[in-house]
Amino acid sequence: MSQIFELAQSKLLEPAGLVQSDLNKLFAQLMGPGVDYADIYFQYSRHESWSLEEGKVKTGSHSIEQGVGIRAIAGEKTGFAYSDEFQFPALSQAANAARAIMEHRGDETAGLKVARTEQQIPMLYDAIDPLLTLGDRDKVELLERVEQEARRQDPRVSEVMTNLVAAHDVILVARHDGKLVADVRPLIRLGVSVIAVQGERREQGNSGGGGRYGLDYFTEDIVTDYAREAVRQALTNLEAEDAPAGSMTVVLGPGWPGVLLHEAIGHGLEGDFNRKGTSAFSGRIGQKVATDQCTVIDDGTLPNRRGSLSVDDEGTQTQRTVLIEDGILRGYMQDTHNARLMGAQPTGNGRRESFAHLPMPRMTNTCMLAGNYDPQEIIESVDKGIYAVNFSGGQVDITSGKFVFSASEAYLIENGKVSKPVRGAMLIGNGPDVLTRVTMVGNDMQLDTGVGTCGKEGQLVPVGVGQPTMRIDGLTVGGVQV
Repeated sequence: MSQIFELAQSKLLEPAGLVQSDLNKLFAQLMGPGVDYADIYFQYSRHESWSLEEGKVKTGSHSIEQGVGIRAIAGEKTGFAYSDEFQFPALSQAANAARAIMEHRGDETAGLKVARTEQQIPMLYDAIDPLLTLGDRDKVELLERVEQEARRQDPRVSEVMTNLVAAHDVILVARHDGKLVADVRPLIRLGVSVIAVQGERREQGNSGGGGRYGLDYFTEDIVTDYAREAVRQALTNLEAEDAPAGSMTVVLGPGWPGVLLHEAIGHGLEGDFNRKGTSAFSGRIGQKVATDQCTVIDDGTLPNRRGSLSVDDEGTQTQRTVLIEDGILRGYMQDTHNARLMGAQPTGNGRRESFAHLPMPRMTNTCMLAGNYDPQEIIESVDKGIYAVNFSGGQVDITSGKFVFSASEAYLIENGKVSKPVRGAMLIGNGPDVLTRVTMVGNDMQLDTGVGTCGKEGQLVPVGVGQPTMRIDGLTVGGVQV
């Protein structure tokens, strides 16, 4: 038995005295006439966070959560129940509740004679508990070093806030077909927020990163880079002028600006929205939806990335899924339920926030692949426009694809050169329409540093984004100057 299964069984099954025959009994309760699919999701999770402000620990928390989610599917109907107890009577009660969606119950006493087979999946990260990779005093000292480095950069830095988050998840997925999959998932994130003051102006800068590592990932060089980047952004914004407004050429920088791609386009390529016909991309497989330069993928197999998973929350191995290839829509991101109903294959995108939530199609690491243009060539091609390199937030309507995004760091482009910084730039448009306005894609594709969290139907999951430098023509910019 692999180390992963040993750890999963020791955390999830053995303390409650559960054995594989107990799983068969639960599936016997779940399965019956009309039931297409059933699974049981065990989870043990530890979470810790620290925050530092004005040189003092402002907040600190540690939590342990565990439980089991039990699901039965018949056609489009889903029965789901969960329990925070691992004892068999509690699980049996949850299984009965999930099965209750059926009008005719199966024989619950017959037992389901299925040999449960452990699926050996290549691991994309080490099976460690990151909370144990640094002592408490060392965690506080890490935050103190970030703060000290930020304050050392410039006397205009007036406030520094740092935070450190670490999580350790152990999951076990059992399916009605006998598949049994375990995963051990570390996750860390370090963030720094800086406020700089000049006269009556106050501006903010943010930086940070992380991934599926131990806390020793945050070396002195990485910590220094985070602090300096946050200060650089804040000082740049102190010099920013009001952004112009109107329709103009916009150049997006590499890396984190891929969050616009994630929100305005990525959600519209998730299977559930397309099965229900509520996405702007519904029924368009094989059609041209973007310019020839656009190739968009979702890749959950990138080692140690924040959005990566060795297996998704249904026990399906993650993969590299081509969504748009050379402007042609090739496919959607699928979980097991929507894939079955759409006559497609699951793509390893079935994700859930915890055992108490239903899985649904979600992104992992979504990005646009590199093109052929040098980034400087793209800038030089623009007579007048906006160069947006960082975003703070935005809003998207999945059905229409309409979006509004706020650029936290942007510059004017004048006569082919990046000039003065601007503030208050809002990018306004329609996701599917934006893809048809992409005229140049750079050769400098970057992934974000590892800070993304995606929300959908009240569930939050870690994700990654990325893209190269990209020119978009005729995008509406909401600003102050007209």
